[in-house]
Amino acid sequence: MLNILTRGLYKSNPVFRLMLGLCPVLAVSSSVHNAIGMGTAVIFVLVSSNFIVSLIRKMIPRRIRIPIFIMIIATFVTIVDLLMAGFSPLLHKSLGLYIPLIVVNCIILGRVETFASKNKIIFSVADGLGMGFGFTLSLVLIASFREILGNGTWLGMQIFGSKFKPAILMILPPGAFLTIGLLMGLLHWIDHYRTVHKHVHSKAR
Repeated sequence: MLNILTRGLYKSNPVFRLMLGLCPVLAVSSSVHNAIGMGTAVIFVLVSSNFIVSLIRKMIPRRIRIPIFIMIIATFVTIVDLLMAGFSPLLHKSLGLYIPLIVVNCIILGRVETFASKNKIIFSVADGLGMGFGFTLSLVLIASFREILGNGTWLGMQIFGSKFKPAILMILPPGAFLTIGLLMGLLHWIDHYRTVHKHVHSKAR
């Protein structure tokens, strides 16, 4: 259970490891506020979809499983869309089209198909939480770099003094690609360092 909950945070992180859901990551990660909003929406849809699919998995005909999965996902995306429009209209306007596009997010459809449709409810919910939080943390991390360097703010709060000159490139699409590439490179370097260190340590024994 713990392994299912935590693997989405690092080992099988949907953004940095599996490279899934990059479209919303590139589009909404210019600010931490947007990143938190999108991440929360994805967590809700992912957990809810995993729960329902796992609950009725034995009743779903295999030949039409994908349309049924999409209908279930679309139902929860509609709920998120309406709730966000009603309670957080500014965030809803900021995220715009990318809320409805959660329906075709590779992370959600992928987890529903490969995990929830084959496992019990408790494991499917845990998988949804783990992958959802992994996606959200990745999104917030990328957005933090972009907002701080591109605007000099974090969650709208001023970080640097008035003399700071923001790098406008960071809040533009190329800044998103650059940030993701650098963070992915850092993670691969950490993995390589840990592997080499473990190998050296084992030989020393």
